[in-house]
Amino acid sequence: FEKVPLELRKAIFAALQELFDLPLQTKILNVSKKPYHGYVGQYPMVPLFESMGIDDANVYENVESMTNIMWPHGNPSFSKTIQSFSEQLSELDQIIRKMILESLGVEKYLEEHMNSTNYLLGVMKYKGPQTSDTKVGLTTHSDKNIVTILYQNEVEGLEVMTKDGKWISYRPSPDSFVVMIACSNRRLHSPFHRVMMSGNEARYSAGLFSIPKGGNIIKAPEELVDEEHPLLFKPFDHVEFLKYYYTEKGQRDQFALRTYCGV
Repeated sequence: FEKVPLELRKAIFAALQELFDLPLQTKILNVSKKPYHGYVGQYPMVPLFESMGIDDANVYENVESMTNIMWPHGNPSFSKTIQSFSEQLSELDQIIRKMILESLGVEKYLEEHMNSTNYLLGVMKYKGPQTSDTKVGLTTHSDKNIVTILYQNEVEGLEVMTKDGKWISYRPSPDSFVVMIACSNRRLHSPFHRVMMSGNEARYSAGLFSIPKGGNIIKAPEELVDEEHPLLFKPFDHVEFLKYYYTEKGQRDQFALRTYCGV
């Protein structure tokens, strides 16, 4: 995606390193009522993993609010880098979603669909485990949003499960982004993925997640339901689904959406 210049792609990783190098007592000041939107880290199950989230980071004021918590005297360079990167990825997200809806023949819903979503920029660090043995960076999961666009440094670790259940490793390139999608009534593959770490180097990644707004009911368009593709999920509110997903039971359930509203 040529709209993200090389200088910005380099700057985003410098910004992430600067952020995660802050003392823990500073990072934990980034709090949110929404799960995984504030600081996440220091979990015994995934001790290598840290993350933070910024709602609608394509808007400068939203980034600046978080920046001023981390750096009380401000850090305009950090804010501008995060906002510019998010703005470019949001353009890419809109291109991708337009292509998907057109390929499925439901482009008439494009404006309604775009207006029903917000963005979350998730920034993540996976510490190197300081061993050649492979350690879990992030457990197996599938994303619970609409489209995920990931950009990472050149430290390997991301693994994606194919349709036939095989794990494949992603070899990152500074010129590539990874795109994953959520459920589409099985029209497109929504893969399980995980992060497995080894060695000494830290893996940094930034992900733009398009997320349904609360109060909007998600349902499969009637054009996508037929004998070959029967309805798999009842209409549901994404916010209400996440309340289930972030319970202890929901976190153990690899097929949480099916459990919550499967037909």
